[in-house]
Amino acid sequence: MPRFLFAVLLSLSLPLSAADVRELTWVEMVPADAPPVAAAPQAPMHDLSQLADALTNESGPAMTQQSPAAPVVKALDGQQVKLPGYIVPINVSDENRVIEFLLVPYYGACIHVPPPPSNQIVYVTSELGVQLDDLYQPFWIEGPLKVEAASSELAEAGYRMAAEKIYAYEMSE
Repeated sequence: MPRFLFAVLLSLSLPLSAADVRELTWVEMVPADAPPVAAAPQAPMHDLSQLADALTNESGPAMTQQSPAAPVVKALDGQQVKLPGYIVPINVSDENRVIEFLLVPYYGACIHVPPPPSNQIVYVTSELGVQLDDLYQPFWIEGPLKVEAASSELAEAGYRMAAEKIYAYEMSE
């Protein structure tokens, strides 16, 4: 019995493995006691059948961000997470790969619809990046999340991440 107890205690004390990445939702990035946003944010769109409708709405000038200094969840700092969303390019490499971008919960955010609150935007950097032609689909972005503000020409972000993995979002059944 003591060996069994030792094995259990040892397994609990080991650092989290790569398989223990937390799947984070956008709702979890807003503190429970945060004041409501003036305009309700658009629901995340991961159903690609709705893409044509979203593209037709992209015909106007960029709009003002809903809440550029929204409160963040400090407990998320340093957590290894994966988060689904859409990529809004900031910096593109010579190889046409987006290596610096904003991750947002719905298509078109920060471009032709009002950017979401800052606690719904993650400023991401990536060494490998994403091919510029692939940006019309949602992605999973995985890496350590920092609760740290970032500013860009497009919007203010409440979080940062150095992406370790980027892969296409797949709808779960």
